[in-house]
Amino acid sequence: MTTVKQASYELLRANGITTIFGNPGSNELPFLGAMPEDFRYILGLHEGVVMGMADGFAQATGKAAFVNLHAASGTGNAMGALTNAWYSHTPLVISAGQQVRPSIGMESMLSNVDATTLPRPLVKASSEPACAEDVPRSLSHAIHIATQDPKGPVYISVPYDDWDADAGEVSVNLAGRSVQAAGTPSRQQLEPFIGALASAANPVLVLGPDVDAARANHQAVALADKLKMPVWVAPSAPRCPFPTTHPSFRGVLPASISGISALFKEHDVVLVVGAPVFRYHQFEPGEFLPAETTLLHITGDPGEAARAPMGAALVADVSEALQALTEGVPESDRPLPAARIVAPPPRAGGTVLAPEAVFELINEVAPRDAVYVNEATSTVGALWDRLDMTHPGSYYFPASGGLGFGMPAAVGVQLANPNRRVIGIIGDGSANYGITALWTAAQEKIPVVFVILNNGTYGALQAFATKLKAENVPGLSVPGIDFCALANGYGVQAAKVTELNDLKQKLTTALEAEEPTLIEIMTTTISPF
Repeated sequence: MTTVKQASYELLRANGITTIFGNPGSNELPFLGAMPEDFRYILGLHEGVVMGMADGFAQATGKAAFVNLHAASGTGNAMGALTNAWYSHTPLVISAGQQVRPSIGMESMLSNVDATTLPRPLVKASSEPACAEDVPRSLSHAIHIATQDPKGPVYISVPYDDWDADAGEVSVNLAGRSVQAAGTPSRQQLEPFIGALASAANPVLVLGPDVDAARANHQAVALADKLKMPVWVAPSAPRCPFPTTHPSFRGVLPASISGISALFKEHDVVLVVGAPVFRYHQFEPGEFLPAETTLLHITGDPGEAARAPMGAALVADVSEALQALTEGVPESDRPLPAARIVAPPPRAGGTVLAPEAVFELINEVAPRDAVYVNEATSTVGALWDRLDMTHPGSYYFPASGGLGFGMPAAVGVQLANPNRRVIGIIGDGSANYGITALWTAAQEKIPVVFVILNNGTYGALQAFATKLKAENVPGLSVPGIDFCALANGYGVQAAKVTELNDLKQKLTTALEAEEPTLIEIMTTTISPF
């Protein structure tokens, strides 16, 4: 007899999913007991951290990651982090232990009441198999749904008495299945896009996270070079789809209606690829698009295409579409855009450093293929201006703006990229949401470098308070936290630096270490606007 548990592990193995991120409870023990030796279990001390690590791991590998949560309470703990995975199109297979079937209706302790509804609307699909024999097929369904464009998290609740049941005949052929999608646009579909770009006097390219996720960065460069277009990254960027050192790179669009529209006034055609149109944040109303400007949109997500307030959209494979556009458009005789000029960093006095100066030093010391996981939200603009990100998969940021992503994601990204060095740039306010990720990094000897920018406040909120004319807002200061002491308590080497030469030495040492390191830096507060 093949048990449901045996069939499920074989299914995960066949799909290359052998790393499990979790924090177990009693409902999960029957699945985890006697776990096959070729599987690896990464323990997080809170489900939000578990989800963040899996999110970073899946984004960095481009493959589905498996998450094991504890019933309803564990799912609830992970929901904040799940918002980031949803908006990042992260392929996650999320399992949650359920009470034994005879006890669910009585709402016994640890029953996941109405389990399929709980994680919605932050999952592509949610299920609880109708019987034990359907668990492997439901798991197979979840894997293939999670990995089909648009990728995203999928949830499955499994009663813990199912694992030892007979898997039955339905499981026999599951491990050998594959599901593929053909999303290459036809020449007829692309012709209006090619014609508009070819005749444009001053086109501009806007790139989103799905370009980096598809590893189509080089294709975006080829298109920009052929048409001599300036290139912006879509607002609130969770990934870096274009080399920041390229002369056409202009930065990240502001996340406001009027701010974006103002930047498009000189452009007659705007091509948006691999991003929503647009993820606005601060409400600054105005015209969505200048009157004489045409917007074209290519996305792998039908939902993004349908809900956009303007433009002609094409739902297609982002990589294939970029390649076809590059081949179809004529070479432009326009001059290349002039490289932008970044202002020198301000000087900060005493033992407090300017974030701009910190980023310039990090850029000097870090390897060229370094990966940055950013959750210092008030310094995002300064970071994009000063870090050279030239390789695909070089940048990750919480896609929904939900804090707690940075430290766990840095662990997951480093786990997925053993041959690249990961630097987590984390604000002091953000760090407290995922601080227990330090323990996992120490236990697993994952050599992440955590750089804590400590300004003693929620800097981004202070800037928003000014913008919103909200005076005397309480709860914006977070003084008195010793991150080095916290790191030492979790088993991570740590140092506090107060001047740039010391930072250079500490960062150089940390990048050569084989275990995690935390560097705490007192910084000035700057506005993200």
